[in-house]
Amino acid sequence: MKLDQIQIRTTDAKVGLNIIDSNQIIRQPRAQQQIEQPAAILQINSEPAKLLVDSSRAYRDLGLYTNRESIEKFASDGRQKGLEGIGRRASQGRQMMDIGKGKGSVIPAIAKNIANPPVKDIGITWKPSVGSVKIKYVPDHLNINITRQDPRIDVQIGKVVHDYTPGDVTGTMLQYPSVETTVIKGE
Repeated sequence: MKLDQIQIRTTDAKVGLNIIDSNQIIRQPRAQQQIEQPAAILQINSEPAKLLVDSSRAYRDLGLYTNRESIEKFASDGRQKGLEGIGRRASQGRQMMDIGKGKGSVIPAIAKNIANPPVKDIGITWKPSVGSVKIKYVPDHLNINITRQDPRIDVQIGKVVHDYTPGDVTGTMLQYPSVETTVIKGE
């Protein structure tokens, strides 16, 4: 004897998914940077060196005088010679006054002194004298000042640009599920 049979046929469900991916863009522009370095301020002050040479004494030793010194010297020498001449004439006058006192031949002695003046000293003299030139040196003075300037830095940071598009998922039923049953009779 045959039994009845049941046939079951199933169909699976099919789902179609439509997926849109999300999109994310992140950008950051480069920062704008400006750096400026001003030049340092440099100041240099100097006083030049001095060499002082005083040779006035050496000039005087050589007989070279300024106008004022020359006038004073010649006036002094002239006065001195004038006084010496007055003294000599007075001495000769006294000697002549003494002729009557029987002091001998005064006139030939006076004539001999006038005719034969004293011998001048002819020696070696060093002109100008040693140490007559004075030298003085004043060294130079140098002052350097440097003023440092700070750098100027200007930075403008680029803002972050963030674009985001969210994704989406939509689903559709492509095939619905089903179950079919069939009975086959056994004979």
